[in-house]
Amino acid sequence: MRNVVSRNIKDIIFGANDGIVTTFAVVAGVTGAGLSSNVVIIMGIANLLADGFAMGAGNYLGSLSEEEVAEESGQRHRKRALTPSVFTFVSFVVAGSLPLLPFISGTAGGFTSAIITTGVALFVVGAFLGHLVLRRHWLVLGFQMLLVGGIAASIAYGIGYLVEHLLSV
Repeated sequence: MRNVVSRNIKDIIFGANDGIVTTFAVVAGVTGAGLSSNVVIIMGIANLLADGFAMGAGNYLGSLSEEEVAEESGQRHRKRALTPSVFTFVSFVVAGSLPLLPFISGTAGGFTSAIITTGVALFVVGAFLGHLVLRRHWLVLGFQMLLVGGIAASIAYGIGYLVEHLLSV
């Protein structure tokens, strides 16, 4: 199992990062628009499963194309297309569910709790990316991932807030 995980670490980290960022962007956008926690949960779960499926399917199609190119160039090595796709989907859904947990559990201050949960998750994924994949300093990559996620969330929150106010005129 360890070999399978290590061969698919890129897919795991990519899926986890995208799951966290896109789900939290939905949470931030819906919250910025002033909509209820129920809407956050509905939109978050819908995004989580649809986007997770799209990521896994896209990875599968990309892996199939990679295999075809390798075969045409005479290479014998075949990477199994389904395995990285499953890792991408599962890591997307598992990590992407973290920003929703404060809302699903009914935690008071759901958005604040989601910010903290998401920030920690982004930092941890970035640190793993730095340490395991890129062999760069984990602290730097942790903060880079946190920064990218923070910018995406700020954009989503701002757009949600702006559109809600423009529509309520």
